[in-house]
Amino acid sequence: MSKIAVAGAGYVGLSSAVLLALRHNVVILDIDRERVNQINHGHSPILDADIQQYMNEKELSLTATTDAKNAFSGADCIVIATPTNYDPERSFFDTSSVESVLAQTDAFAPGASVVIRSTLPVGYCSAKAVEYKLMPLFFMPEFLREGNALLDNLYPSRIIVGIPDCDEKLMPKARELADLWLSASLKEDVDVLFTSSTEAESVKLFSNTYLAMRVAFFNELDSFAEINRLDSRKIIRGVCLDPRIGDHYNNPSFGYGGYCLPKDTKQLLANYSNIPNNIITAIVQANSTRKDFIAEQILSKKPKVVGIYRLTMKTSSDNFRQSSIQGIMKRIKAKGIDVIVYEPALTDQLFFNSRVIVDLSEFKRLADVIVANRSGKELADVMDKVYTRDLFGKN
Repeated sequence: MSKIAVAGAGYVGLSSAVLLALRHNVVILDIDRERVNQINHGHSPILDADIQQYMNEKELSLTATTDAKNAFSGADCIVIATPTNYDPERSFFDTSSVESVLAQTDAFAPGASVVIRSTLPVGYCSAKAVEYKLMPLFFMPEFLREGNALLDNLYPSRIIVGIPDCDEKLMPKARELADLWLSASLKEDVDVLFTSSTEAESVKLFSNTYLAMRVAFFNELDSFAEINRLDSRKIIRGVCLDPRIGDHYNNPSFGYGGYCLPKDTKQLLANYSNIPNNIITAIVQANSTRKDFIAEQILSKKPKVVGIYRLTMKTSSDNFRQSSIQGIMKRIKAKGIDVIVYEPALTDQLFFNSRVIVDLSEFKRLADVIVANRSGKELADVMDKVYTRDLFGKN
């Protein structure tokens, strides 16, 4: 049993750690002591039913620490899954957390293979491979859904191993890494692709930008239907009966949001600075246009108090970072409308200076219009107040 260190206890890092801990000794490194304590006591710090089930029922060789030396010393493989937020001033991902882990790896585990799963700007790994010449460095993009991260690791759509400059000397290590993930997979006949690290970085950004494009397309279809008083459900169903299009990822929303799509589309667009394009620019712009439209539709109802029902992006997630409904909320508040928030995951009394109402009945009573990116059964008694574009009751 080899030792594997995983830097980052978010949904990518934790799901990877749980997956690998079935057969290997895994140590998670995270800067958040509370997360570390939760993991060491068998509790998942993120909302993912499969992760919690595995932590409860499986024999996992899994511990967590805030000490990099303890985590990395003696490790054969180090997986980096730290956040890389988009910096709008630099038009670039903030890769400082990745760079910090690379420096710690160089200090405490210079012979370990390094797998970066954090989303990166195109060309990043190739540049770092030059800086760390003796470090076997790979990029393995993840294609995980929040709330289903472990499931998507167990049944991967594909496994891609990116090798800096397609260095042939690193191919044996690359195959070992692919086998490491394959051996933990429950899916048969998983497609495995070996590419340059720059190609793998491109696959990640283009994949998420395509998904964002699909969200934007069905949102604009929905805007068309709403303005023309047409049945958006029927149009979408008619379009999606074409097997080339498919009946998936087509439920209208207030825009794409969450951990990945907003920042990945902007990073890809930044990489197009000297490359002709129309579609990539439009995908980024479409998200703001949709939020403007939704806010206008809500304001047209002339509410005095608007209630924001849940801040989360998905019904199966507790994450509301960069959720699209926050963009709607900010636009409404900018017009001087009183906004209240119902979000069980919040413990504060205020969210961006808006009152947090913990009692759902009181929330329903106070709000003139209830805005829900994703509706729920608990709103059934006040549907006459609800504004949502959730047509199919799915994420």
